[in-house]
Amino acid sequence: MLGIKRLGLLAALVLVGIAPAAAAQAAVQPSQQDTQYLQALHQVNMFEMTAGDLAQQKGQNQGVKDLGARFKTDHTQLDQTVQQTASQLGVQLPSEPTADQQAVLDQLNNASGEEFDRLWVTSELAGHVQAIQATQTEISQGSEQSVVQLAQTALPTLQAHYDELVQLAEQLGIPVPQASASGTPSPGGTTPAPSGTTETPAPGTTTESPAPGGTIETPAPAGS
Repeated sequence: MLGIKRLGLLAALVLVGIAPAAAAQAAVQPSQQDTQYLQALHQVNMFEMTAGDLAQQKGQNQGVKDLGARFKTDHTQLDQTVQQTASQLGVQLPSEPTADQQAVLDQLNNASGEEFDRLWVTSELAGHVQAIQATQTEISQGSEQSVVQLAQTALPTLQAHYDELVQLAEQLGIPVPQASASGTPSPGGTTPAPSGTTETPAPGTTTESPAPGGTIETPAPAGS
């Protein structure tokens, strides 16, 4: 009888240990779409904070300086939410911008005067077009409500940045991406790269020339 009681106790202890693990496994994990969006948006924010500093330090045009300050503030605030959401979902965020983003920062560091202003505006236009497209995709295809809500919050900020960039680009004589009737950048629009003209990729693709959002690859819907 003693042996049976011991076996029963061991069985109970095993079940107690298994229950939390089973519950954890049962918890819904973020989808690839949600995870990659959080990681990509974090990298965009890191890029924008650094690029914003450079705009304030090296910009020749006052509009570039002003937008740089605005972008840094907005993306710093946005990234706080990104980090909180990622922490709650157990998503590990990258610690530095992508290679393409770093390449743009290197170009900005080496530029000055009017060249810097044009390069900054051009790269910002390209990056915001892609960031907007990726955010729209998260809103329509994301499955984790907290990430979808984050995207819904980020979209107006990204769109406002894009609109301000368009106005500044027009003042400086810089071509801008084509926009749809709603004002949202069209996937078929083009954004000139620092060294030429490059098509702005549709969601799910990357641009050959470095751009702030150049590595936001919008994940395909689950199951594809």
